Amino acid sequence: MTEILQPGQLLARGVSRHLRGHGFAAVEEFVPVRGLRVDVMALGPKGELWIVECKSSRADFQSDSKWQGYLEWCDRYFWAVDTDFPTDLLPEETGLIMADAYDAEIVRMAPEDKLAPARRKKIVQKFAMDAARRLQRFRDPKLMPLPSELE
Repeated sequence: MTEILQPGQLLARGVSRHLRGHGFAAVEEFVPVRGLRVDVMALGPKGELWIVECKSSRADFQSDSKWQGYLEWCDRYFWAVDTDFPTDLLPEETGLIMADAYDAEIVRMAPEDKLAPARRKKIVQKFAMDAARRLQRFRDPKLMPLPSELE
């Protein structure tokens, strides 16, 4: 059975593919801390952490009131949208990626605001644990989640 992906998930797939070409590993729907869920968290070859929020429509963007809370969990913050999205809505002090289901292009590089070392260590460890657990569940779909994975 093939999973039907939502428009934002298709953008996330294209973004993840593009970032892979730059040496990044990406985890979609990543929770850096309870109460926040980012569309794409990417870990770069030098340890840099990027967050990409994928917006499929004006309404999708306007209903997102939590995005500024994501800034303290990454070195660079981007929006990913398709070519029909009204990009003038997006804050100019953030990065911009044009994407579709298959690929993407960085149109505007996000400014860098480096994470504190302790926060970086915490996020990189969580990134590694989440990625490893997802791989394990992929290989063993009947595996029951640990209590810590349900939070």
